[in-house]
Parts: sequence; C-alpha cells; structure tokens
Amino acid sequence: MNIRLRHDAIVRSLRRNGTTTVDHLAEEVGASRRTVLRDISALRDEGFVIHSDVGRGGGLQLDPQSLQTKARLSVPEVFALLISVAAMRAAGNLPFSDLADAGLAKIERSLPSDKVRDLRAFLGCLHIGNLSPHQDLSDMGKMDADLLPVFETTFLNRQFIRFDYRDAKGRKTQRQVEPQAMLILSPLWYLVAWDPTREDFRHFRMDRVSDPAAIDDQNFRRRHVPFEDDVCPYNELVR
Repeated sequence: MNIRLRHDAIVRSLRRNGTTTVDHLAEEVGASRRTVLRDISALRDEGFVIHSDVGRGGGLQLDPQSLQTKARLSVPEVFALLISVAAMRAAGNLPFSDLADAGLAKIERSLPSDKVRDLRAFLGCLHIGNLSPHQDLSDMGKMDADLLPVFETTFLNRQFIRFDYRDAKGRKTQRQVEPQAMLILSPLWYLVAWDPTREDFRHFRMDRVSDPAAIDDQNFRRRHVPFEDDVCPYNELVR
C-alpha cells in the first residue's frame, strides 16, 4: 500500500472506530508501528487533529470536527468524479445535478494550475454516448483500479500502454497500443486506441483490461478519432 492510500486508510479507520491503537492501525494497513507513527505525524501536519493517550487502555482518536487543510486530490481522482457525474447525466439519472456541478467546481478550483492543464487535456479525450439496448451485459466485470492513473500517464505523455485483454470469448492476448480517447456508453467504458499492428482504431472494454502499464521508451502522436454521430465530447455535454 503506497503512502497516500495508507494515509486515507488510517483516516477512515479513525473515523470509523473512534479510538484505536497504533498496533491495530499497523496491522490494518500492513505497515510497521514506526511507519504508522510517521503517518500520524504527517496527517497532523496536513491539518487533522489526532489526539493520543499513552496511558493504559489509551490510544489514538481523531477529532470528529477535524478537517484536512491541504487538498490532495489527484487529476485522475477529479477526472473520475467528473466522468462519473457526466455518465449519470447522459443516462438521465442524475438527481441534484446543480449541487453536483457546484461541488465539482469547488474541487476543480482547488487544483494548482499545472493540474488544471492536465485535467483539461484529459477531459478533451472523453466522449459519451448511449449504449445499444441489445448489448449483452451478462459478462460485465469490474475495472482494474490501476487503469485510470495509467491511462492518465500514457495519454498526457503520449506513451504506449500495454495490457492483457480478454475478448468476448474469454481469450486472452497482450496488447500494446496508443491511448487516444475514452468512451463511456454507460454502464460500459471503453479505451479507444490506435493499434499499430492492425493500423486502425480499436475499442477495448475497460472491464476486460488487466495489468495495464506505461511503456516509457515509446511515444506516439495524437490522432483524430472518428466517432458515431450520437457520441458527443464531454465538453459539449456540460455546456
């Protein structure tokens, strides 16, 4: 578990349990006692008020009114929030859309300028449409949690992405492609990529992708991706 995920897990545990011990947190996040103590110190520096009682039966307690004072949202996290809201809106099942938009606007304003630039580029590759009612969803699986941050890295840096892919018949192959866009046909999400071996665009269902990785030594150029008339860019959807 990396540092950021470990910090998030510690905060969730403190909020959930009220009072806990360093040893319990260490076991829960799979780290040493010394590492957890460093994590607690770092969380305090970020604005969390964490009380400690070293006496018998004591432990750690997070002040229920404690709030983080430094925004730590990454571009993929903000992107995930935006596209989730966009997908719900496209499907016509987004209640309280004005509140959702207002909350997302506040989140976007908390990003530094370089992250805003990356987010705009990221959103520029996003397209949304409607899924055919005849689409078979019986084999729909869960998306790999690593796919979105790897896609961010490869798309923004114009690097090839490599992954294992399982087709509709369950056959597995390894693909190495240029990530050019992302398409949401709720509830299915697709990675749209240029496949140099086939010299054409290919749509890869993201729930069939596993073990994604960036290829550092291979770069590509941006291409115009042709979409059907009923598919629109994200930016047009939110105007």
